[in-house]
Amino acid sequence: MTGTQLALLVVTLFTAVINIGVAAADLTRARFVLANSAALHVPRFWLPWLAALKLAGAAGLLLSLFDAAPRLLGAAAACGLVLLYLGALAFHLRARVLYNLAFPAFYFATAAASLALIVSS
Repeated sequence: MTGTQLALLVVTLFTAVINIGVAAADLTRARFVLANSAALHVPRFWLPWLAALKLAGAAGLLLSLFDAAPRLLGAAAACGLVLLYLGALAFHLRARVLYNLAFPAFYFATAAASLALIVSS
């Protein structure tokens, strides 16, 4: 296994796991999720849909790690997560909620790193 392949595996697994975790928080309506969505003026009925998008992205990333799956699946999943978190960053900036901007920025960075590694491999 080359260094690029190892990086792809580690970053993709990490990105999938953290997205599964935050999707679980969305689905269980964790206190911090409800507080954040209220501050951003995101309706509560969006939370299951946002969780579904995160889970779909994580599933696509995980499936793309298998040799039988096309890399295009992983690229599409990572691209979807990048767009999702760009939207989250835009919502934070629009609402001027900057105290926790690091969280969507971190998720965005992991999705972008996964996308870059998938495209380069």
